[in-house]
Amino acid sequence: MQRDLGSFPLPPALRAKLIACGFQSAEDVAAVRATELSKEVGISKEEALEVLQIVRRKSSGEESQQSAGLPTFRKCTALELLKEEHAQGSIITFSSALDEILGGGVPVAKVTEICGAPGIGKTQLSIQLVVDAQIPECFGGQGGESVFIDTEGSFIVERVAEVAQAAVHHCHLIAESGQDKAQREAVEEFSVSSILSRIYYFRCHDYVELLAQAHLLDDFLAEHHKVRIVVIDSIAFPFRHHLEDLSLRTRLLNGLAQQLITMANKHSVAVVLTNQMTTRFGEAQSSLVPALGESWGHAATIRLILCWEGKLRFASLYKSPMQKEAIVPFQITSLGFRDVQSSEAPSTSPANPHKRPRTDDQDGH
Repeated sequence: MQRDLGSFPLPPALRAKLIACGFQSAEDVAAVRATELSKEVGISKEEALEVLQIVRRKSSGEESQQSAGLPTFRKCTALELLKEEHAQGSIITFSSALDEILGGGVPVAKVTEICGAPGIGKTQLSIQLVVDAQIPECFGGQGGESVFIDTEGSFIVERVAEVAQAAVHHCHLIAESGQDKAQREAVEEFSVSSILSRIYYFRCHDYVELLAQAHLLDDFLAEHHKVRIVVIDSIAFPFRHHLEDLSLRTRLLNGLAQQLITMANKHSVAVVLTNQMTTRFGEAQSSLVPALGESWGHAATIRLILCWEGKLRFASLYKSPMQKEAIVPFQITSLGFRDVQSSEAPSTSPANPHKRPRTDDQDGH
């Protein structure tokens, strides 16, 4: 990181303050935390986080492309890329219908955004995923660990234990009904306590803490190689409730999006973000749209929108580079996120299946 600070696209005033306080290179800045940088330089925490985001993103990007001062490029075929992508696998949701429209589950090494109104099941699906990421490989799982970043205080450990118990019971039934020795051995160590001990929980109370945690995630994942999913529930809450400067919010969100995309690829983890809905007022009528604006709409590779139709819940695959748009019913049970049973399944899709949820991406605040 021995790169002069003057070569970074930092605001001139910030650059001058940093240099005046003795920060000459990227290495000098990266060695301190946002709160320390704020105090030493006499800038706000938001400005300190913005500096760290720019320096870290630019430095890591260039270091990965350079060796002995010369640019290096990865050369591979499209077939090799396809094989790598398939090898990454997916994390199942325990809803076969949803897994099918996603192409096997929530993909590893990609960013997936789950949008929906309060109470629709965003957190329930997030909890299901951090449990399912730990299902042993012999059962078709990832056999990994999970990270849950909670910005709303919605992580209820008793609920996680219920979902974990259901997953354990499911795997035990499969092992008992088959003759697979690997499965019988795997379930002996697959328990509720083992699942809970492999979920790393972080509570962030505002966007400053969230950005700081995201800044530290790269090192954390480097030390915890078994992590296969990182959930942020929710991405919208701290930015919508604690930050009124829309210009600064956009810059910080863009920097965070790039960090998460890079992290997903670098560490082969599924990044799952929940997002709130906001009201978009039009000339004729109002509608619900995902929060955080148009630029944020490009952050995720996959966007899933959960919605109500009467008393039924539906999951709509709104954005995916691989799968076609589709909508399927689901339910939240005592066991977790599940398919709607055939006797309860709707005979048709929602009343107007061609009318997708609006994503004009204009924050209604």
